[in-house]
Amino acid sequence: MKSQQVRQLYEKYLWLGLLLAIPTLLLIHHLAYDLSQFPAALNVGLREPIDYFQFWAIGNRNSHPLFVYFFGPFSATLDRSLRWLEGWLLWFPWPVVVTAVFLLSQKIADLRLALVTSSSVLLMGMMGLWTQSMQTLALMSVAVFFSLLVGLPLGILSARSDRFERAIRPLLDAMQTMPAFTYLIPVGLFFGVARVPSIVATMIYAIPPVIRLTGLGLRRVSPAAVEAARSFGSTERQLLFKVQLPLALPTIMAGVNQAIMMALSIVVIAAIIGAGGLGKAVLDGLSRLQVGMATEAGLAIVFLAILLDRLTSTVSPSVRKRRPYQTGFRLLPITWRHWPPAQLIEAALDRLYWWGGQLCQFVGRLVAWPIEMLVARLDRFEANEVGQTVKSSGYLFTSLLVLGLLLGIGRYLHWLTFPAWLRLPLRQPIDNLVAWMRDNLFRFEIGGLTVGTGPLSEWIILYALNPLDYLLQTWLPWPVLILLVMGLGLALGGQRLAVLSGLLMFGLGLLGMWQLSLVTLSQVLVSVLLALLLALPLGILAGRNNLANSLLRPVLDLLQTIPSFVFLVPVIMLFSVGRVPGIIAAVLYALPPAIRLTSLGIRQADEAAVEAAVSFGSTSWQTLTKVQLPLALPTIMSGINQTTMMVLAMVVIAGMVGGAGLGLEAVNGLFRNQMGRGIEAGLAIVFLAILLDRLLQAWAKRFEVRRET
Repeated sequence: MKSQQVRQLYEKYLWLGLLLAIPTLLLIHHLAYDLSQFPAALNVGLREPIDYFQFWAIGNRNSHPLFVYFFGPFSATLDRSLRWLEGWLLWFPWPVVVTAVFLLSQKIADLRLALVTSSSVLLMGMMGLWTQSMQTLALMSVAVFFSLLVGLPLGILSARSDRFERAIRPLLDAMQTMPAFTYLIPVGLFFGVARVPSIVATMIYAIPPVIRLTGLGLRRVSPAAVEAARSFGSTERQLLFKVQLPLALPTIMAGVNQAIMMALSIVVIAAIIGAGGLGKAVLDGLSRLQVGMATEAGLAIVFLAILLDRLTSTVSPSVRKRRPYQTGFRLLPITWRHWPPAQLIEAALDRLYWWGGQLCQFVGRLVAWPIEMLVARLDRFEANEVGQTVKSSGYLFTSLLVLGLLLGIGRYLHWLTFPAWLRLPLRQPIDNLVAWMRDNLFRFEIGGLTVGTGPLSEWIILYALNPLDYLLQTWLPWPVLILLVMGLGLALGGQRLAVLSGLLMFGLGLLGMWQLSLVTLSQVLVSVLLALLLALPLGILAGRNNLANSLLRPVLDLLQTIPSFVFLVPVIMLFSVGRVPGIIAAVLYALPPAIRLTSLGIRQADEAAVEAAVSFGSTSWQTLTKVQLPLALPTIMSGINQTTMMVLAMVVIAGMVGGAGLGLEAVNGLFRNQMGRGIEAGLAIVFLAILLDRLLQAWAKRFEVRRET
């Protein structure tokens, strides 16, 4: 009780200090001394020692033991693994790969998944990107495999040691929030050029979800199960491998799934340092302003993401237990069971499956017979047991027989490259569409009013970006801006958040990134505002209308899975180069979480409260504004938080097309091989991301507490 009173007294004094300091500093700034620029004397000079380390590493790469005995062998291992896997994937004819994916998906799930995954593989080839897709698949597989080798043991250790978990948490936050542009330079410095540093960069993004979700899964294992195992005399090793890991496997598989998605999200950025594959095709389209080429490569990445996501999520034990294996309709929704054409299709499928089962049994008996005859001379019981095992594996032997026949035919007919007659002609129509939009949508008149992407771009610059830049960089002195952020933190989360917010803002100045950080902050604020103006009405509509939700779902899936770089290409064509294309692309990239979570919050609102409001005569508008939106506010705030983080990531990427601020600084550091410059910009982005994340989380908690009370 006493400590709470002391804390309240501290907060009162802190508020009093802020209220006195802010007007005083504003008067000094506008009447006596210019305080708009952060003092250069306070710059800690992080760039110089980092650049010196870069020069030292370059000079000692061939002689220092750290490179000779660690980085060199590790790079060689990654390179051999990648070359081996890529060679095998490209050695198989394309029909073998498509059929293998179909048979695997059918075995672990059902016909629907088999058709989705095999169609995804087929569409990658139909885009004319079969070789690039297999290269990207090999790179992702190697990166995720080594990420699991590193992440699983660290996740187990973090679950067993609270001290280790607290120590590694800031590192994981930095790995996930620091833009990839920043660590591409040191990764190339330690691991050379081409594809090995691309694998390492991908691992940096993929390891954090593995560690987090492995630790989370082990911590959530039932204490009763652990105590029961210990009471039966299990050792710590037996407890881990026979109790904890099996029970935590669903959560661990979710971590594997997230690791794959995170790895795919960086495939384009990794192509900057020589990864090749689909990422290089996207970059080539971006550099040549060929929207069709970049879109085809982006869609191929989407299909690869669908393939890996569906397979890994289905392998999860929790999903397989919930999935009734081959019950109801095999292909069509069970709700169509009263429709005669659907019954006819499913009856034909049932017959096909019956003949397939008979074939599998025949192949199993055919293979089991010589094995039984061979083993029968040694032990009759063992021969019968082996024979029954082989017979029960008829599906496996049939699959191997089909794949073997396809392999022989494919190698004989040279089906290694995808046939041109299966090519899906998307590139030229997309280029023509974008060219038409560029020529007809940039500026035109409707009823005497000039509209189009050009006037929209000018409006955003003149009435949003420029006023906000003037407010943050000129009118407000830097100490006042820090104090205002501290006051916001104090109002939302108390004195600890206020101190953290002030330190993070002051850290931006210590890095020498004050002005650039404010430029990025203004772009983030404008992008988030535009995204929310679009997302909140659409989310409310999707939450209250099933048809709207069904129509929006595929659009949101496409926006969420297509690589962020692909958004830049058409936006540049429509809005020219500068800050606005990055903002528009960031808005498109950040829409899905805001729309989805707004819709989810509306749909999860307490049905009893909604029915009570309707029964008391509330109109639809009153029910929305006075019942559903207040109940959905915590979920909507989570969507705003995710939207802000995605906008920040996209504004950084927009630095490649002329967007100012920290993104452009990070890009310049990469392309000019200035490691210190890139790391300073990356740390400033991390500070800004942590600041916005903590403030938004505190704001969301206030809504949660208000709803509970």
